[in-house]
Amino acid sequence: MSSEFIELVDRAVELRLEEFVAPVVWREGGNLFELLVAVVLSQNTSDKNAFRAFANLKKRLGGVTPEALLALSTEELETLIRPAGMHRQRARNLKALADAFMKLGITPQRLVEMGPEEARRLLLSLPGVGEKTADVVLVNLGLPTFPVDTHITRIAKRWGVGDRYGQISRWFMERVPPERYLEIHLKLIQFGRYVCRARDPRCGACPIGERCPSYRSAGRSPVT
Repeated sequence: MSSEFIELVDRAVELRLEEFVAPVVWREGGNLFELLVAVVLSQNTSDKNAFRAFANLKKRLGGVTPEALLALSTEELETLIRPAGMHRQRARNLKALADAFMKLGITPQRLVEMGPEEARRLLLSLPGVGEKTADVVLVNLGLPTFPVDTHITRIAKRWGVGDRYGQISRWFMERVPPERYLEIHLKLIQFGRYVCRARDPRCGACPIGERCPSYRSAGRSPVT
């Protein structure tokens, strides 16, 4: 299989960057804390919901900084981020995250100077930050990480790559040029959303087709 499947998806998928909250926030001049908040808001929900929740925060605060977020009452914060779901838990996590972020004095320059491994360890020490969240932040900063979400995990399983985060991430990092990690990561998510879906995958519209190890598995038929 090697990199053939990646190349086929790369050619077939036209990237729609505007569908992804993290790169949009970062490219529109967001600060590092705003990028981190955007990623946290996208956990276990759609980017569409995360966009709505982040827009509420931005409208209320202007700049989403740790200090501004901590100044909000928990009740108001919960209301603002309600579109992302799990608003009570997220509000607690964001408050703890803002406090830790401010105390550690994290900046983009500091993370870049640390390098990916040390920067990743620092981000993972923050409340509510897991592997995917840390890697999404770092890859948007241009550091060589390959985030793995539920769509990419599903694709990797169907391709026979594996089912563990680190295993999947390394597999893609070994086959994709570092300067394209973010782009291919996003294209794979789009591919998972619209073609290699969890339910009723559109095998008939897939550029890989019968070469995919999971094609027609368990009696599945192509769905166009």
